[in-house]
Amino acid sequence: MQGANTRTANMIEALRDAHDVALGEDEDVVVYGQDVGYFGGVFRVTAGLQEKHGTSRVFDAPINESGIVATAIGMAAYGLKPVVEIQFADYIFPAYDQITQEAARIRYRSNGQFTCPIVIRTPTGGGIFGGQTHSQSPEAIFTHVSGIKTVIPSTPYDAKGMLLAAIEDPDPVIFLEPKRLYNGPFDGHHDKPLVPWSKHEDGRIPEGHYTVPLGKAEVRRAGEAVTVLAYGTMVYICMAAAEEAGIDAEVIDLRSLIPLDLETIEESVKKTGRCVIVHEATLTGGFGGELAALVQERCFYHLEAPVLRVAGWDTPYPHAQEWAYLPGPDRVGRALREVTSA
Repeated sequence: MQGANTRTANMIEALRDAHDVALGEDEDVVVYGQDVGYFGGVFRVTAGLQEKHGTSRVFDAPINESGIVATAIGMAAYGLKPVVEIQFADYIFPAYDQITQEAARIRYRSNGQFTCPIVIRTPTGGGIFGGQTHSQSPEAIFTHVSGIKTVIPSTPYDAKGMLLAAIEDPDPVIFLEPKRLYNGPFDGHHDKPLVPWSKHEDGRIPEGHYTVPLGKAEVRRAGEAVTVLAYGTMVYICMAAAEEAGIDAEVIDLRSLIPLDLETIEESVKKTGRCVIVHEATLTGGFGGELAALVQERCFYHLEAPVLRVAGWDTPYPHAQEWAYLPGPDRVGRALREVTSA
């Protein structure tokens, strides 16, 4: 990427750029979903793409999530590369059967004769006053299913590069987009930036085609006192918490949950001897439990304190108490102080 032309972009613009590049470079790529075509998507990610690439490449679908995914599976088996949008992650559950029983299994049940190169994009998480039916974080239920990849970018650079990598991947990818980060990593409660996109990227993306490999984490903040594992919006919460608490925390942005970069996690935890895991999904059954088990299995003799988790409450998403439910710098900071003083 050295010397590449770059521009400043938010995550929406970066994702739109990735669609545009893929559609322009590969005639097998098609993009569709509810309001994706003429309107350009509820968050405007696909705005202008139908006008540029035509109604046979970018088009609208009925309000039928299982139908959207089912037709994508058929297109993929035929040889196309469909990129479909589920308008909110909360709406993906009608398609769960198609995703887990069909898309995830095609390669295996056909002994490799067929693959399923589909990307299912969907906005995830809370923090935009969306209420119970527009704020869920269902990533853990997909990480449990063999045969699909589950990724969550947290920067514009990663959003574009990982989406292009997902489109080029021969297997199905669940591509979760933290909608609280669409326009920047802002704390909607106080209407102020949490931290810059990252200290080395500052929201810039290269023009044209590039990819970010799936399955590789990124150390967003180097440190020696404690390892913090996070993804999506929580990456910025954790960096803000470390700064406010004055703790030398190493913050790792997982980016990809499945495949998971165990090497980076293990190297960091063995160095720091402590680990805090942060996600905004409910605590019980969340992906943090899997991370905690892996850290314990692989780093037990290096741990100086118990692995701690900071997560959402075990309740339906409480719209009236959204900012108490979501982990913030204060809750994460308390966990950092607790684990480093043990």
